[in-house]
Amino acid sequence: MRLLLSAILCLALPARALDPIRVSDSVYFIRGETGLPSAANRGHTSNAGFVVTREGVVVFDALGTPALGRELIDAIRRITPLPIRRVILSHYHADHYYGLPPFKDLGAEIWAHRAARGYLASEAPRLRLAERRETLAPWIGADMRLVPADRWLEGEESFRLGGLGFRVFPLGPAHTPEDLAMAVEEENVLFVGDLMFAGRIPFVGDADSRAWIAAIDRIVQLRPKVLIGGHGDASRDAASDLRMTRDYLAYLREKMGAAAAELEDFEVAYANTDWSRFAGLPAFEAANRRNAYNTYIRMQGGDK
Repeated sequence: MRLLLSAILCLALPARALDPIRVSDSVYFIRGETGLPSAANRGHTSNAGFVVTREGVVVFDALGTPALGRELIDAIRRITPLPIRRVILSHYHADHYYGLPPFKDLGAEIWAHRAARGYLASEAPRLRLAERRETLAPWIGADMRLVPADRWLEGEESFRLGGLGFRVFPLGPAHTPEDLAMAVEEENVLFVGDLMFAGRIPFVGDADSRAWIAAIDRIVQLRPKVLIGGHGDASRDAASDLRMTRDYLAYLREKMGAAAAELEDFEVAYANTDWSRFAGLPAFEAANRRNAYNTYIRMQGGDK
């Protein structure tokens, strides 16, 4: 009954049109809302972006529900009638790829890293879908389908479209095994998905945090004029705006690594850790304990 009432309430609320933010001559992004995915925010917590060229549009990520995917298409259409040629997927987490079905229906070509194939073949995406049908009703329904890539990438790929050069390259395994970034060469704009959580605690999950830190260092060395992550504002100072994510990951590894090395009980280690530097950030209560536990288990298993 609670889910039914929530669905009725959500359907009664007017949808807020997605508002593209222009960051360069050709590049726009959609900023997700702060917080965890819920029926109240329609699952709209992640970022997506698109690049308008003379010959068509390239999209980076697809948002967290089919309805949001359609709204992203509508936002693109308010700017250009040109065809949407390609969707580059940063990684296969639900808040970034559940919006793919309407793009697939339009005939857009989906690119992702081949490391995601193992995830899609496992039980995990089916379990996540069942959870999202509960927590994101009515935005995720029984007809929701999981869309695989049309082209699975392994290494770096470059292409040109409408006068612009694009470079798509792996930065994982880090946040996920399949992390992909996309650079718009002439405008020096870089999309990096969830390797940057701007202004909030990142979701670590079972990430390779050591490789994630190395990926952040690589991003900083690329010196993008504009950096767009998977959550939060775009950045015009990559080194500064990536510092919080890097420092947080390093702190997790330091504290949980020491506890694992000393065979200290996780509950004791967590309670004795000073989290005050990060406790005021959005998503701390929702994510930090799980992040710490997963880091503890990973480092207990020999990740040094």
